[in-house]
Amino acid sequence: MPKSKTIISCAVTGSIHTPSMSPHLPVTADEIAQSALEAAEAGAAIVHLHARDPETGKPVHEPADFAPFLKVIKQASDVVVNITTGASPYMPVEYRVKPAETWQPEVASLNMGSMNFGLFPMLKKDREWKHAWEPEMLEASHDLVFRNSFKDIRYALETLNKTGTRYEFECYDTAHLYNLHYFWKEGLVEGPLFIQTCFGLLGGIGAHPEDVMHMKRTADRLFGDNYRWSVLAAGANQMPVAAMAASMGGHVRVGLEDSLWIGKGQLATSNAQQVTKVRQIIEGLGGEIATPAEAREILGLKGGDKVGF
Repeated sequence: MPKSKTIISCAVTGSIHTPSMSPHLPVTADEIAQSALEAAEAGAAIVHLHARDPETGKPVHEPADFAPFLKVIKQASDVVVNITTGASPYMPVEYRVKPAETWQPEVASLNMGSMNFGLFPMLKKDREWKHAWEPEMLEASHDLVFRNSFKDIRYALETLNKTGTRYEFECYDTAHLYNLHYFWKEGLVEGPLFIQTCFGLLGGIGAHPEDVMHMKRTADRLFGDNYRWSVLAAGANQMPVAAMAASMGGHVRVGLEDSLWIGKGQLATSNAQQVTKVRQIIEGLGGEIATPAEAREILGLKGGDKVGF
């Protein structure tokens, strides 16, 4: 089978990093839309989207919170839109699924298992906090289990399968691959499965090259040719893991959700800057990046004309 082009996903803002950590983190609907469009222009075939309160930057997740930037992105670009169902680990699954259920995107993310979710190491750096919720959220993660039970996952699948939305299956450990395998064998998900193996977040698998290889070998054994492999890695691990995966024919995810940095001690000024850097890595390895149309073909998506926005 000929080597596939590399899909670059860009996770534009997320719910982990806070406004005090970087002045470049998109917060308002206009900032999220503009940052997503710049990422698409730089080469991202998929943009992965969360919403935030425009005043405080706190993660929010009503369907109406997504409407302003979804419509701007749709009108200005053919980029594939991926709406989170991970949202924030402090939110219940019914609430987390609602925006994707409402807007029926081509792709929705789906976490494939419960896990400890340790954000508190980010408290070690001295900084001036703009909002009280920021250190409070990070401190609370000492006692945070991000719940994604079998019941929760089944609820998300049964709700979103009706819409024709497909999934970015986020797998933070090998157990999550086995959970996905269970739902695949049960017939609740169909190939090609878009599996995002996630590295370097405290509570999940590490970001050592052996960890990356272990996840890839396990996925190969469980799914054979029925999946498309992508990686994301947190913080300083973002580009090294992306380079490793790209050299092996995998797809990659970058963005300010996963890392605020572009180099050692240097904040990324935009999502597009990270997309540009990973594109240079891919092309430097002799690869080619996928257009949105090619990503739709690789992943078997329903098309941008079949979304609800």
